[in-house]
Amino acid sequence: MAGGVNKVILIGNLGADPETRYTQGGQAVTNFRIATSDRWTDRNGQAQERTEWHRIVTFGRLAEHCRDYLSKGRQVYVEGRIQTRQWEDKDKNKRYTTEIVAQTVQFLGARGERAGGEQGGGGAPPPPDEGGDGAGGGFEGAPPIADEDVPF
Repeated sequence: MAGGVNKVILIGNLGADPETRYTQGGQAVTNFRIATSDRWTDRNGQAQERTEWHRIVTFGRLAEHCRDYLSKGRQVYVEGRIQTRQWEDKDKNKRYTTEIVAQTVQFLGARGERAGGEQGGGGAPPPPDEGGDGAGGGFEGAPPIADEDVPF
């Protein structure tokens, strides 16, 4: 198989509200982190749990929808690809981060519902794609961006 496959599918809960910034070209870039947990029983019969935090980045219209409709605790389905980027900090040290560049984000649960059935903020009307029934909604399509538009 030429080129390989770089595909990630996650379902998790936001650990904080999304953060949005803009490229020099005016394109929205929204970042958020989601937690996923694995649960199992060890050989001693004890329940175990491990939580992983995933950095998610969205661009363009998808970033704007995530900014407007996601909040801490909201459960989401994310589909995208893994990307590692490198930069130099102010002390000239090389820094790296690995993140998921989302191409699809699907909002799960009823609008304003947080993990575990808690009711969250809300107040804003649902986006047109949600149909207004509170069943969740999603957005696809992160258009390709030029390297000079990346805000870091």
